[in-house]
Amino acid sequence: MWIMEFFTVLLIAFGLAMDAFAVSLGIGASQQSNHRRAKLRLSFHFGVFQFLMPVLGWVAGSTIVNLISRVDHWIALALLSYVGIRMIRSGLHPDLEIYPADPSRGKTLVMLSVATSIDALAVGLSLAMLKVPIISPSIIIGVVTFGLSMVGLLVGNKLGEKFGKRMEVIGGIVLILIGLRVLITHLV
Repeated sequence: MWIMEFFTVLLIAFGLAMDAFAVSLGIGASQQSNHRRAKLRLSFHFGVFQFLMPVLGWVAGSTIVNLISRVDHWIALALLSYVGIRMIRSGLHPDLEIYPADPSRGKTLVMLSVATSIDALAVGLSLAMLKVPIISPSIIIGVVTFGLSMVGLLVGNKLGEKFGKRMEVIGGIVLILIGLRVLITHLV
């Protein structure tokens, strides 16, 4: 029985981590997170936010989640589109430096971390309703997200080296498409 629950949580973790993976792929392709510390910082924050959001959803119960669920998809779309548009502009104008530093710092890091983990809030609420303890699933979700984010950054860097600024444009488009997918799945 426990093994079945572990694999269920693992599948949920991979599902929740896919947005962080795709965003990491785009950021890696932009060649703005080439340093090991930047990769670790970005992956760590994605993992921590994916760990914290289910805990917050579990603790908050239905009141806050119901309030946020009415707008969470719009928030995710806005945040991902903002970063995506900046990446596209940078890719189309090679001389234009969109980020003063790598996107693994400051408000861009926080925006991306929130945007990629907002769905985990609802997962936390669902686990609370099922009376499932939250710490183990949240740890698994955070660790899987950290790992997939790191893989996305590494693969994205290789693609960026090979295809240059075009990958930054593609990465920006991917971010916007992820935001649109979040919006459409919530509206439909």
